[in-house]
Amino acid sequence: MWENFYDSILDATIDCLKVVPILFLAYLLVAYLSHDHNHKFSGFLSKKKKTSVLYASFLGCVPQCGFSSVIADLYSRQKVTLGTLVAVFVATSDEALPIMITTPSHILDLLLLIAIKIVLALVWGYSIDFVVSIFEKARKNKSKNVQYDKTDNLSEKSDKTTNVEHCGEQHESFEEHMHSHHSHECGHIHSDECKEDCHHENGCCVDNIFLDAFKHTLEIAIYIFVATFIINLIINYFSLDAIQTILTNNVYIQILIASLVGLIPNCASSVLLVELYMLGGVLSFPALVAGLSTGAGVGLFILVSKNRKHPLKTLGIIGLQFLIGVVSGIFLTIFF
Repeated sequence: MWENFYDSILDATIDCLKVVPILFLAYLLVAYLSHDHNHKFSGFLSKKKKTSVLYASFLGCVPQCGFSSVIADLYSRQKVTLGTLVAVFVATSDEALPIMITTPSHILDLLLLIAIKIVLALVWGYSIDFVVSIFEKARKNKSKNVQYDKTDNLSEKSDKTTNVEHCGEQHESFEEHMHSHHSHECGHIHSDECKEDCHHENGCCVDNIFLDAFKHTLEIAIYIFVATFIINLIINYFSLDAIQTILTNNVYIQILIASLVGLIPNCASSVLLVELYMLGGVLSFPALVAGLSTGAGVGLFILVSKNRKHPLKTLGIIGLQFLIGVVSGIFLTIFF
């Protein structure tokens, strides 16, 4: 019993140490981009740019969930489209990539995984933005028709007066909104002066990107160690055959289970999925892609915490993410 416990700790420590350097370099890049005082990064993914989904699809491929967290924060402040958010979520593989990089025998699987996830991110991201744009145009046209009907029933004089007053109210409301937004805005993109009560993870006023990267690396390394230790412990006690029996040989059930596991908002889910795939192929490749497509690491947690005023909208995005993972996984069963 104690031998299995010791072996599990040793294996988890070795696996964790392998990925720490890669994690630190990745978080250093994220810290450099996210401490953006000139709005360069947020402008890079602006709603007005049709290339935002493309950029998000490639940024999501960077190991760990830093970019999914940053873009989730931007979406909560209405600076990026829903398609951009979905694209980075689908492309994100969290800690799966660093773990697969350390295993040469899975390099081809890694390259295939990245390519497939980029394609899926592009397809889903642009499709969602296209559908949203159709609904927005329909809503605007309906709003215009209602406004024209009201205008026809008013005299020219009262119409002008009403329009002037209405415009004044709109202008005032817009100015107040922007002032309020500017005063309270504090996401990971440090574009405004930091406030003492922003409650940012690790402190909003961390100007040292090396310290910021180290804190994130340490936190994720702990997650990886704990998740790997639990997986190794389960394998040592119950064997791979027992785990495979739980998952069953039915690839569709695996896809459903993996998609649910992927929604766990930390890196433990991606570590669990990739370890099960690499350890004797307990998890099928379509199920791996499905789970890693629903998972966005801490990005989902950021989305939930930032969108507390719109719980139904957030729940809808999570449901959409789950649906994307399941559909993508089932589609891949045609080829794998």
